[in-house]
Amino acid sequence: MRPERPLLPPSTPPLPPLPPPSHQPDEAAGEATDDVPARLPDPVPSPILRHSPANSVRRTRSLRSLLADSPSPSVTFAAGVLRSGSKADSIASSFESIHLQRAGSRSASGATPVAFGRVSTRRSASERAAGSQRDLRDEDARFVYINDADRTSGTPPGAAGIPDNSIHTTKYSVLTFLPRNLYEQFHRVAYLYFLVLIALNMVPQLGVLEPAVSVLPLAFVLGVTAVKDAYEDWRRHRSDKNENNRTASVLVDGAFVPKPWKEIRVGEVLRVTANETLPCDMVLLSTSDPTGVAYVQTINLDGESNLKTRYAKQETMPTPPEALAGVIKCERPNRNIYGFLATVDLLSDGFRRGVVSLGPSNIVLRGCELKNTTWAVGVAVYTGRDTKVMLNSSGAPSKRSRLETNMNRETIMLAVVLFLLCLVVTLLDGIWLGDHADDLAVIPYFRKRDFSSSDDPDAKYNWYGMGAEVAFTFMKSVIQFQVMIPIALYISMEIVRVGQAFFMVQDRHMFDDKREAKFQCRALNINEDLGQVKYVFSDKTGTLTENRMEFRCASVHGSDFSDVDGGGGGDGHSVIEEDGVIMRPKTAVKTDPRLVALLRDGAGAKADSARDFFLALATCNTIVPIAADGDGAAAGERTLEYQGESPDEQALVYAAAAYGYTLVERTSGHITVDVFGARQSSRHGTRLVGRVLESSGLARNHASTIVTHDPVFRF
Repeated sequence: MRPERPLLPPSTPPLPPLPPPSHQPDEAAGEATDDVPARLPDPVPSPILRHSPANSVRRTRSLRSLLADSPSPSVTFAAGVLRSGSKADSIASSFESIHLQRAGSRSASGATPVAFGRVSTRRSASERAAGSQRDLRDEDARFVYINDADRTSGTPPGAAGIPDNSIHTTKYSVLTFLPRNLYEQFHRVAYLYFLVLIALNMVPQLGVLEPAVSVLPLAFVLGVTAVKDAYEDWRRHRSDKNENNRTASVLVDGAFVPKPWKEIRVGEVLRVTANETLPCDMVLLSTSDPTGVAYVQTINLDGESNLKTRYAKQETMPTPPEALAGVIKCERPNRNIYGFLATVDLLSDGFRRGVVSLGPSNIVLRGCELKNTTWAVGVAVYTGRDTKVMLNSSGAPSKRSRLETNMNRETIMLAVVLFLLCLVVTLLDGIWLGDHADDLAVIPYFRKRDFSSSDDPDAKYNWYGMGAEVAFTFMKSVIQFQVMIPIALYISMEIVRVGQAFFMVQDRHMFDDKREAKFQCRALNINEDLGQVKYVFSDKTGTLTENRMEFRCASVHGSDFSDVDGGGGGDGHSVIEEDGVIMRPKTAVKTDPRLVALLRDGAGAKADSARDFFLALATCNTIVPIAADGDGAAAGERTLEYQGESPDEQALVYAAAAYGYTLVERTSGHITVDVFGARQSSRHGTRLVGRVLESSGLARNHASTIVTHDPVFRF
């Protein structure tokens, strides 16, 4: 059996003893704090709280008061050393005890979930603030009866105005397709022009072509575009049908049975397993983790591929789903995907057990995927078009490219030129008719009487008067100059767009090998806009970096360690062994050999600062280590992958592993950190108490951690 070693390397000199405190212990020192402080202190000016016997009592008191009354520390990792005793134990008692255990338990999927859960299950400061800002009035609330869908949504379903869980993203229906599609197509100015030409050609005195022939070009263009739009809408209809017919496990008569998504109703209890997509917006009731934590991926909602944590309330965790009863009072459906205000009134044997508040961390939205969690049980609160993802969906808009907009403008300009030409021709014709008014009776085309008719000597020929003749001249000119706006251009554009879409879909360079998916062209009307992009504006770095962060250098205790090119990629310091199985972090990081030597064998203030720095990197995060069989892994070797909400945290934890501080396991019960091959175990009486105080936006814009390891207290 490998002997257990302390958290610091053996070469570290022992800490000097601390004198006993000279003051009387405070009675409040042993009281546990239930909530994370809402306010923040000023950043700690020094990364290390140096130990000295003279200020040990003052530090003890300041740490206790900081934990009890003031906000959490800044993100700069501050380490102080206290002897294990009444003071350190009283401060540590404010946090949940996390015992070091050996990793190696396997999940049902075959992977070793070396970390599930998070330490703190309390409401965040943002949730408490949101709950205190306003109370949810009954007239503005929706009441969801757990395990009672009939009472929630009425009988028959939908009687209470709550929709079913089916979705519809199509633009047309069978009845509305023809009028709506024609209305959208005639937004093109040229089509209106061609329609006017067809109408003019229908007049016998103006007709140049047969009426049927004049209709064919415009009818062909409208028909090709209509077929294209109908095909796109049919694909949306097919996608909606597949989505609505997916199945989920719904609690019926005490057992979970498969049920189509479209039949899920508000108030029903659902069970979702790992890697499944959520069928509706549901409030978590329990999860496979003892603390109620669940990890979800919201890439379909906000485009973020990082994992996010959601929690089930401890009050609902112990009760079996079939025995759970209560009423959820939540806000009416809205588009805010980051907010949720609700309370749940739990019932037991007909008696109230109490009211529990709910916040954004207790709801999982439709479209999210459950990750790193074996299962999660929740109650549906929003379904169908009431879900937040559907409320934020603008439907299928009628998109028009910039080229089409420019063509409309050019068409209007050509129409103005055409009008001026026709006006000039009309004026000249009117002048000519005025000059030859006396000769019109004998001119063949303009003669007023048909002298060849013997039956009616007063028969008229083609003369309709001066005004009518001038008007006919103008309209005839419009027909004769129609080639100035070619309808063949629009026919060619539609054919070219279809061809472009075909070649883009078949392009091998656009094929996604990971998902085995081809390129999808969802809107043929805007193909040409791809070639008009000049600048790409990004609101965050992740859009450009693909959230791929790499640790390059560090400044520790005033020294810059950036000679990563001299390292060996970090593999030699991050490979660990567990029960004969070698675990290697998925991402290798280049290391600075000077910093590695300082961490291994260094002594003094600089070495202590470096160790505290990397201990902070390994513990001050919400990263979940997952050990699984990686691609190309050798026999007896597994890949250690770090998953979490932030790619920055992932990069820092991979860096800590490369420098010898490997985060092996994190659950609500313990944290395991491998330091140069040494790992602690609760069997030998050592313990690691840790708590991560997360960032919460404006209220708390940094994270910090509190870690104790007997006989050392680190803050």
